[in-house]
Amino acid sequence: MTGFLKGSGTAMITPFTRGGVNLDAFSALVDYQIAGGTDALIVLGTTGEPATMSEDEKLELMRFARKITPENVKLIFGTGGNCTEKAVTMSKVAQDLGADGVLAVTPYYNKCTQRGLYEYYKAICAAVTVPVIAYNVPGRTGVNLLPETAEAIAELANLAGIKEASGNMAQVMETARRTRGKCDLYSGEDALNLPILCAGGTAVISVVSNLAPRAVKGLCTAVEKSDLKRANAISDMLLPLAAACFSEVNPIPVKAGANLLGFEAGLPRAPLTEIEPNHLRQLEAAMISCGLKVKA
Repeated sequence: MTGFLKGSGTAMITPFTRGGVNLDAFSALVDYQIAGGTDALIVLGTTGEPATMSEDEKLELMRFARKITPENVKLIFGTGGNCTEKAVTMSKVAQDLGADGVLAVTPYYNKCTQRGLYEYYKAICAAVTVPVIAYNVPGRTGVNLLPETAEAIAELANLAGIKEASGNMAQVMETARRTRGKCDLYSGEDALNLPILCAGGTAVISVVSNLAPRAVKGLCTAVEKSDLKRANAISDMLLPLAAACFSEVNPIPVKAGANLLGFEAGLPRAPLTEIEPNHLRQLEAAMISCGLKVKA
């Protein structure tokens, strides 16, 4: 299917306190995204640290996100995992809780075959009626969704798009060629947002937009309007921020950035650690260069 997601989506961080999820801080972050023009919120994706959250915490956050997210902003829950049965169950739960769509990362650690990937997405798509986004991020999962497999799953009725974060533009272009008109292509890598949009991507699912939602939305709008001069100017401004946001494993830097903006994002959960001082300085400088107001 095509046409589900367009524009800027934010891969939301999950603010934590020592006692659990900080729902007040999450609400403030959602307000910030809406004010910045973000088109979609992706909750419990990799950036949201679901791997270190209990099932009760996930359900609490999903219910709360649905309660506070306006109907004109798409709400997408991350439901993928390395157990197909569990991914199917979580996708059903997400649908029952009012998700507009689900994001299913490729199974990690198992290192399944391409046939296994097809069967995984086939099972998820058969279990729900909401749009399903396949997420390819081989640097984290150890498995790469190849273009021919993307073409195969694009035939599934409610497979809405491929979130591409392989970092390989040749592969991205081949995936775009094979899936064009069957499902949409989304950028899942902030450093490649501009070229993927120009290759026909309909949306970005961005980490950087946690901090700079208005600029990321502006980039998407500029490409949509074929204003490549403006798109390049925005991209040039955002690239140092993207580099800073990935100076350590995501979401360590972006959570630090949210704290610099005054949100009570807390720290990443172990085994992730607090950002290193030199990377914090790099992040702060990049944020200031983007016109973001950081705490003194």
